[in-house]
Amino acid sequence: MKNTKTVLITGASGAIGSAIGRKFFLNGFNVALHYHKNYDNANNLKSELSVFAADNGLNNKAEIFSANVGDSAEVAKMFSEIRSSLGEVDVLVNNAGGGTQILFSDITDELWRETFALNVDGCFYCCKEALPHMIHEKQGKIINISSIWGVTGASCEVHYSAAKAAIIGLTKALAKELGPSGINVNCVAPGVIDTPMNAHLSEEAMNELKEETPLCRIGTPEDVANAVYFLASGDASFITGQVLGANGGFVI
Repeated sequence: MKNTKTVLITGASGAIGSAIGRKFFLNGFNVALHYHKNYDNANNLKSELSVFAADNGLNNKAEIFSANVGDSAEVAKMFSEIRSSLGEVDVLVNNAGGGTQILFSDITDELWRETFALNVDGCFYCCKEALPHMIHEKQGKIINISSIWGVTGASCEVHYSAAKAAIIGLTKALAKELGPSGINVNCVAPGVIDTPMNAHLSEEAMNELKEETPLCRIGTPEDVANAVYFLASGDASFITGQVLGANGGFVI
């Protein structure tokens, strides 16, 4: 029987995904780090965690896996590779996502479909692959990453807001369906986080957002990682179907 639990973090080559990977690894998990195009970031994170494990006598492992999460066949192949390398996935963090700022009138059919494929289809396909094992074991944790814009909507981000709102609906419905199987399904909706995704914003704009945040600061990837890890922990065993807003009070 496998003693060390395995977590899969999609989009682990990004700032938030990397922080989530570090959080779980430092707490003893085997970590499956998913990436699509950014091999260098993913491999650097794997190397960092592997060196830390060697220096500190840890036995857990970090491995990288590539897939377009919007393609069901690639997701199935990735899960097969994870099972062979690290075992079944006990915790799934659907973090892969992204969007652009664009006027609604300029959103093309292709951009709309790409946004939903990355943010929603990827979540759907990963859940489908992870659930047979979780249902068999009568336990498991799924944490989906949405956004405050999935809660409130954002001007010039209609496609992204709609996709992130779909993640919230998926979370709530799946939590009801899987509750009898002992599986917790929750969602983290980050606020304004200091990541490359917000690099296009000016210093003035970021300062304005900071002033609008009751805690008077911009969030960090580690803030999101801490929220995700809490929902995956035993401390959150009676929490399911919820949206945890890691936003400093920006949206209440």
